Amino acid sequence: MKVIDSHYIDGSWRAAESADRIQVINPTSEEVMGGVPAGTPQEVDHAAGAASSAFETWSAVPVTERVTLLRAVAAGLSERSEEAAQTLTAEIGCPLSFSRSMQAPSAAYMFLMAVDCAEQFQYKRKLTESMIIREPFGVVGAITPWNFPFLQVCGKTAMALAAGCTVVAKPSEVAPMTAILLAEVIDAIGLPPGVFNLVNGTGPVVGEAIATHPLIDFVTFTGSTRTGRRISELAASTIKRVALELGGKSACVILDDADLQAAVTSGVNDCYSNSGQMCTALTRMLIPRNRLGEAEFIAAKVTESHVVGDPSDLATTIGPLVSATQLERVRGFVDSGLAEGARLVTGGTQPPAGITRGYFTRPTVFSDVRPGMRIEQEEIFGPVLSLIPYDTEDQAIRIANDTAYGLSGAVWSGNTAHADAVARRLRTGQVSINGASPSLSTPTGGYKQSGIGRELGPIGFEEFLEIKAVS
Repeated sequence: MKVIDSHYIDGSWRAAESADRIQVINPTSEEVMGGVPAGTPQEVDHAAGAASSAFETWSAVPVTERVTLLRAVAAGLSERSEEAAQTLTAEIGCPLSFSRSMQAPSAAYMFLMAVDCAEQFQYKRKLTESMIIREPFGVVGAITPWNFPFLQVCGKTAMALAAGCTVVAKPSEVAPMTAILLAEVIDAIGLPPGVFNLVNGTGPVVGEAIATHPLIDFVTFTGSTRTGRRISELAASTIKRVALELGGKSACVILDDADLQAAVTSGVNDCYSNSGQMCTALTRMLIPRNRLGEAEFIAAKVTESHVVGDPSDLATTIGPLVSATQLERVRGFVDSGLAEGARLVTGGTQPPAGITRGYFTRPTVFSDVRPGMRIEQEEIFGPVLSLIPYDTEDQAIRIANDTAYGLSGAVWSGNTAHADAVARRLRTGQVSINGASPSLSTPTGGYKQSGIGRELGPIGFEEFLEIKAVS
């Protein structure tokens, strides 16, 4: 058990001012695996002050020197990748194979990607009679989620630091332990004091203090649409820039000329990745009505081939949900689907066979899901897939676009040009064609209530730069 009693502020570990602690629960065993201090607005104030004081110097450090330090951070994260993977599996319950292959290695990659962006960016360009200059934005408040806790805190921090900004980070109180690891690595390489600060705590206390603090210029948040809306409201009091990567209800549109076996298999596996706890998850699968029966058969077979169990077992493909609250939420959506008349193909609300402990749920497939049902409209954040039949391609596109979200999507077709034409009609920030996987440098973000702005890659890097015109 690892219990942290300090926040990382102004280049050192500072003892928490409050005796209150937040327990971190292992979702597999339901036992306490660690704890962090419950931060206060005063500690946010200390961190923001340190970041503000450090900004003038850090923003003037040449890019060549900044990226040398960030490469050292990447190397430090790589050295501790296995520790991070084990921590992630214990903290959020994702299978160890996924922690090792994706969750943990992506942290170091975030810093190397930020280095590339900083080195290649054109900071000055001529426009008519003016010189357009891109400068570091200022102090960044980075508020990160629990489903990809290491990737997110590293991605936001790396981009901000590479751009010349300073950071006050708040990880999710549900999964804060890998953010501690990041702070330890940064401390070990000797980043200048105040450039990176970490304050643990709850959203209503520490998160809201970050959103309202007058010394914080920019808040970048990944999480629920409800919380993103609250952050926007609070940030408006000081006219901050806000970048939000929020919820999704992404559609996998399978056209009538698609390879159905490949399309359904890929769509099911995408929906269940990280136990379905992904904002980009393809949770709605649109099927030509005359092929619905085939799709149901394939979806059931693929679903039932998944191994639900102890995430430390390398054979496991679906671990537990992150918390008891999340388990209750997912089961509530399954009950809602049944109550509204969707047809259960496989899964349900009962615990997986042989499992008596932990926040486990069965991966679930519904069919004959109608537009407007709760399970078709609302983000579930669990392994629940809706099969939705359609009669015409235009109808499929209308259904795909008819939610409050627009984060991700997919199109399958035997004709790439056909798939591309449909992809262009989807109101969403990212679309995959025939199972293509976007790289981690592909910008993420969404239309409508899926957010504001973009993260990752050169486009995400620009979010951390302000524009100055000198004439």
